[in-house]
Amino acid sequence: MPFQIIKGDITKLEVDVIVNAANTSLSEGGGVCGAIFKAAGETLMQQACAPLAPIAQGQAIMTPAFALPCKAVIHTAGPIYQDGKHQEREMLTRCYQNSLHLALQAGYESIAFPLISSGIYRYPKQEALEVASSAITGFLKQEDLLVYLVLFDRASCVPHSPHLGMLDQFLQSWEMEISDQQYSIERCEEPYPELEAQLQQQEQSFSEKVLSLIKQQGKTEVEVYKKANIDRRLFSKIRSKSEYLPSKRTVLALALGLELDLEATEGLLACAGYALSPNNLSDRIITFFLLKDVHDIFEINEVLFSYDQPLLGS
Repeated sequence: MPFQIIKGDITKLEVDVIVNAANTSLSEGGGVCGAIFKAAGETLMQQACAPLAPIAQGQAIMTPAFALPCKAVIHTAGPIYQDGKHQEREMLTRCYQNSLHLALQAGYESIAFPLISSGIYRYPKQEALEVASSAITGFLKQEDLLVYLVLFDRASCVPHSPHLGMLDQFLQSWEMEISDQQYSIERCEEPYPELEAQLQQQEQSFSEKVLSLIKQQGKTEVEVYKKANIDRRLFSKIRSKSEYLPSKRTVLALALGLELDLEATEGLLACAGYALSPNNLSDRIITFFLLKDVHDIFEINEVLFSYDQPLLGS
């Protein structure tokens, strides 16, 4: 199942499990921890936590959710950041890994994390995001779980992409071009009419096109939909229903999962009746990464999130 970064209040999410960035004493704290205790019911949550305390950094335990809209709360104690030389990364990685395995063992299908240790524990946000993304995506290569990383605001998302400097130059050049030609930025979410006509004339359905590309690329279906950050049920619909046309974001995600170049991506989009628009910020960002031969959808989604653009995948 996919991994998405979202902005919002973790205490209001209707997922199976939310994760509390706890302290080792499992007592009510500030920030996310305090908000979760208050939303659950402070007395009930403290009574549930007390017999399980203390916990070690990186350890994860589970309690009922009480008044929260989720089914359970996993509490994990992140490291206090010193200088990055005291096993902070290892302990923070264990927070995510242990929480994910605990949710899976309990039979849950969806989980939401805050950006652990990035608040009063002073873990640098860019590094905290990189650790979270690495731990979650590594887990999802082998397991199926719907995972959300919930950020309070977009300023909390500092992408760790090494291509940011070049992307800024690329977009600045594009903005100058748009200004010179008096273009307006517009969203490209619906199929182009001329492409719809092409779609009606083509012999190969979108489903057939995708399956053909998987074979050509020497990949497996599971490998592709996982790399594309797509739910297996959605991929099954694409695979089995020749008349089904997914959203543009899903088509782009599949192109990344297939590791297509820009030309092949444009061909796959055209097969579904879409096109990359030079007047669309999201499309321009994706075009940049395709030109750089970057197909890591999670890296690209972090950048899209920071630019307040829709993410790719399910």
